[in-house]
Amino acid sequence: MIKKLSSSVAKRSPCPVATALDLVGDKWTLLIIRDIGFFARHRNKDFQQGVESIPSNILASRLKMLLENKLIRRTPYQNNPLRYEYFLTEAGEGLLPVVKAMAKWGEVHVAGSRMPRRLQHV
Repeated sequence: MIKKLSSSVAKRSPCPVATALDLVGDKWTLLIIRDIGFFARHRNKDFQQGVESIPSNILASRLKMLLENKLIRRTPYQNNPLRYEYFLTEAGEGLLPVVKAMAKWGEVHVAGSRMPRRLQHV
């Protein structure tokens, strides 16, 4: 059974497109979902080494938001200092077909873009 996210996510209207964009429609969030789900990046340093070079303050903000909205979960991998790995929840995994469809659309309609190999075979 799929658990619905909190109704507090709906900021502009009850429209499902608007609520989805309120949650994941910024410049970075779907790239983090892509990195976890398709590229097996789970740690802060992994995200920051990506080709997009997400700034650390924005990464921290987006990870916090994704955790609060139950799109990802975290597990400690080191105690001193405490550091976490991030994994998709069922709701987060539900975004993977969206990310793949966006990648396909970009490859077809945006000059100079290309489908990453890991997305070609998923």
